Amino acid sequence: MQSQTHENNSLATTPLMVKGVMHHYGEKAALQGVDLVVKPGEIFALLGPNGCGKSTLFRLISTLVAIQQGTIEVFGADCTSARARVREHIGVVFQAPSLDGKLTVLENLWCQGVMYGLSGKALKKRSDEVLEQLGMSDRSKQLCQELSGGMKRRVELAKGLLHRPRLLLMDEPSTGLDPAARLDLWRALTQLRDADGVTVLMTTHLLEEADKADRIAIMDQGRVVACGSPTDLRKEQGSEVITISTDAVDDVAQKIESQLALSVNRLSSEVRIVSEGSVSRLSEVVQLALPHSSQVTVGRASLEDVFVAKTGRAWE
Repeated sequence: MQSQTHENNSLATTPLMVKGVMHHYGEKAALQGVDLVVKPGEIFALLGPNGCGKSTLFRLISTLVAIQQGTIEVFGADCTSARARVREHIGVVFQAPSLDGKLTVLENLWCQGVMYGLSGKALKKRSDEVLEQLGMSDRSKQLCQELSGGMKRRVELAKGLLHRPRLLLMDEPSTGLDPAARLDLWRALTQLRDADGVTVLMTTHLLEEADKADRIAIMDQGRVVACGSPTDLRKEQGSEVITISTDAVDDVAQKIESQLALSVNRLSSEVRIVSEGSVSRLSEVVQLALPHSSQVTVGRASLEDVFVAKTGRAWE
């Protein structure tokens, strides 16, 4: 009995637990047995190319689509049998804009607040709080159609935070943002994590964005192929990468494998050697590669290298 109680308490403090989730669109398998645990107070990224299943998983977690097989729990509440409780715990920021441009920033927040049962002084106070938290207090009376892309994204974020969610879900949060606005958004997210303990789950196809997350689940063809911190995932591949740009991928790869006994990854116009100590053999690699290559570079393993190693395919 004590063991069961401990397990229930643990589930209640776990922001997200996904077990054996399968999902099909007709004959097409979008998710094929996904298992995932998101820890309290972390920024977690679902990373993958378009069509990998991350958006489908996002819609299942946000209770917009019914779960066909498997279970998803948000702070212990089941997304199938306790959808109302799940929705109390989550805030959702969708990829597609949801602001009414003809309304002011504050009016957009009030419309959102009413849907969560907020009204009067309580709604006004909470709206002022989230706008101040996101540095938008001076824009409260401005029409949303007059805001920049980055400012609009902040208002979307404010809407998602209005009812004090414990888990914030964001679908491709950097869509349409310039580099400065992306940095601005990440500052806001890290502040939410550090100051308020909000857990963030986002989907993204941007490698550089996922690299800023605390942990990542790399998805491909409906499966999680790797999961961990960006640093740990790169370390698994080795700290050194030699990249050979070539039009003769198979010829160069075969020579390196047979003559130098080094493992390689074949891409459409590149051969990559990702292993500890590979740089010590750089001169040998160059000697073999130069007749067939235009460039040989040295660097550290990237998340793209992780994807290639796990899937055998280039990142698209």
